[in-house]
Amino acid sequence: MQKSYVIGFPRIGEKRELKKVLEKYWSKQSDFNEVKYVARQLKRRHWNYQKQANISFISSNDFSLYDNVLDTTILLGAIPKRFEHLKDEELYFTMARGNDSCPAMEMTKWFNTNYHYIVPEISKNTTFKLNSKKIIEEYNEAKELGLKTKINLIGPITYLGLSKSIDNSDVFFQINNVVKIYKELLEEISKLDDEIIVQFDEPLFVKDIDTKVLSLIKPVYDELSNSISNIKVVVATYFEHSNEATKILVNTSIWALALDFIYGEKNLEVLEEINNSNKTLIAGVIDGRNIWKSDFKKKIDLLEKISSHINKDKLIVSTSCSLLHVPFSLKYEDNLAKEIKSWLAFACEKLNELSLVSKDFFDVDLNLEEISTIKRNLEDNIQRKTSSKIHNLEIQNEIKNLKLFERVDKFKERIKIQREFFNYDYLTTTTIGSFPQTPEIRENRKKFKENCISKEEYEKEIKKYIDDCISFQEEIGLDVLVHGEPERNDMVEYFGEMLDGFAFTQNAWVQSYGSRCVKPPLIYGDVNRANPMTVSWITYAQSKTSKVVKGMLTGPVTILNWSFVRDDIKRSEVAKQIALAIAKEVDDLQKAGIKMIQVDEAAFKEGYPLRVENIKTYEKWAVYNFKLSVSLAAIDTQIHTHMCYSEFNDIIKTIEEMDADVISIETARSGNRLLKIFKEVAYKQEVGPGIYDIHSPRIPSVDEMVKQIKALLEVLPKEQLWINPDCGLKTRKWPEVKQSLKNMVEAVNIIKNKFN
Repeated sequence: MQKSYVIGFPRIGEKRELKKVLEKYWSKQSDFNEVKYVARQLKRRHWNYQKQANISFISSNDFSLYDNVLDTTILLGAIPKRFEHLKDEELYFTMARGNDSCPAMEMTKWFNTNYHYIVPEISKNTTFKLNSKKIIEEYNEAKELGLKTKINLIGPITYLGLSKSIDNSDVFFQINNVVKIYKELLEEISKLDDEIIVQFDEPLFVKDIDTKVLSLIKPVYDELSNSISNIKVVVATYFEHSNEATKILVNTSIWALALDFIYGEKNLEVLEEINNSNKTLIAGVIDGRNIWKSDFKKKIDLLEKISSHINKDKLIVSTSCSLLHVPFSLKYEDNLAKEIKSWLAFACEKLNELSLVSKDFFDVDLNLEEISTIKRNLEDNIQRKTSSKIHNLEIQNEIKNLKLFERVDKFKERIKIQREFFNYDYLTTTTIGSFPQTPEIRENRKKFKENCISKEEYEKEIKKYIDDCISFQEEIGLDVLVHGEPERNDMVEYFGEMLDGFAFTQNAWVQSYGSRCVKPPLIYGDVNRANPMTVSWITYAQSKTSKVVKGMLTGPVTILNWSFVRDDIKRSEVAKQIALAIAKEVDDLQKAGIKMIQVDEAAFKEGYPLRVENIKTYEKWAVYNFKLSVSLAAIDTQIHTHMCYSEFNDIIKTIEEMDADVISIETARSGNRLLKIFKEVAYKQEVGPGIYDIHSPRIPSVDEMVKQIKALLEVLPKEQLWINPDCGLKTRKWPEVKQSLKNMVEAVNIIKNKFN
């Protein structure tokens, strides 16, 4: 009998149905009953896909209306005081998105992925109360369809480990209280069926956690796994190896360990301990984070290697992590080149891969179609290795012969010339780059791509948007302007469409947070820039104003980290090819008179390895490639960069090494906590801390922004500070943007008047 296990499944819907109904509800075009109806239909459809693929272990409670960590906060009743007057869906979405009187909870990246979670707020006074409604209802929904699911939960140690202490107390002070709620939950779950599997996700265990946290593992999981006789506990880790935790977990009463053997190869080192403990091993061998078709032969070889240490009857074949991180299905990709499409597998295809690999490994009889699929898999993988689409010898030679790797002039020399050249003083106002992508702009781009309108008609609308955008910024008194990026579908996809070696999909959406989805490009071959990518639109915008217009580019590390990247060469080599392309664009921009250029590295931090032992290698090539991308900038060309949701304490020296002239960062949801490190290390370059949160629809008042700027001035001198929102404004509505930016400029003027 085959044994196949899926850690978790995408929830946004194959055509982003959840996104659409949520945004309709938030804009008051429908009520919450419609959201619940769509959610119910999606869950049923997703369970059915897994059932059709003969998956043995299917999850419930992997679905969420916004975020599964936020769901856990609701489950535990750990509601911050500012939300306690709210109930039900209003409470849930206000915690995620905020409102006029309640700032949203902080949001940050889920380990080293592009998924964001809502950060729990914990203090020594936090009280917990079980709210199991969602979990019970979802299990029963599946049961009505004849499915007996496993129940997915965020593990208590990971939940607290990813929380934010709001009173400087140790969050793990609350571990006994949290475990108590989980035990109450398990008691309720135990009444649902004769035997139930509960999966506790503990990805925190793959990091370099200290001995104090390690010491919690055995008592916590002995208590949880011993508490109810008809519940079998699985502890799942992913994205890296978890050897230290595994060596402890094998001595607890849990039933099984789910380990990632794709990104955690060192998990192979603890197989003997697992076997000796008689625990079941759920072996993650189908890649849950990338989109390349599995090489069935390599998967079977890996499973055979594992089974040389673990008895086959104690083995289950699994995805490496949740399939949340890959697109839904290839079935809508009609425009992809047939050859490239044959190299790919999205979530639904991975279900079939998982089922086939499991059958093959457990010697289950295969039908003719399955035998044919395995044969085709071998052919497709061979063909991919030899394809002429992948290799560009000209670029390979250009990379080998690079002579310039970084800027020649030092920051101290550059900044004097730049300040004089651009004629700015302090608290200079700007934005991060993008302005709202209106339905009209999206429709205009769609019509042009579908050849429904001419290039002239398309460009006329883009120019009109830019004209209005420049006019608005001048009207409110922003110092440094942007063109608004109306021609861009996405900050990575836009550039990838003009670079060789990239492929693009119609419907390969992946959830980033809430209703926000991204459609990452596929980097399948050598990267080359044949022509300028942004020069014409930026110079057009500059021609409409006497103020400075920033050129807007996406950096090589972010393009890499927000793409699905080829796996046949090192990621660092792919980044180097992208960096060379960006360097050529920087040079063309400055030659066209654009002397302030932002090279965004929004995803720089999320590419960090989860283990300290691997960090220096990543930092070395990531910094190298950023510096390469701006290496052609002249002394009077000012290079800006932007970073999202980054804990800077551990990477501040690396940021200094990047040597950008100005860095803007997201700090609005975290106050000055992130900014203080810049003062502590005597950071010399200029900084633009975001003074308001663009991920929430609320409009901050002038007074609120004045207080925020004053708080910034307590940390850094005014001459070092720029003032801006904390991220791009693409996802916001124009009324929010206009009033918020007006308030921002007014707040700066109030502060400046006090200095004069």
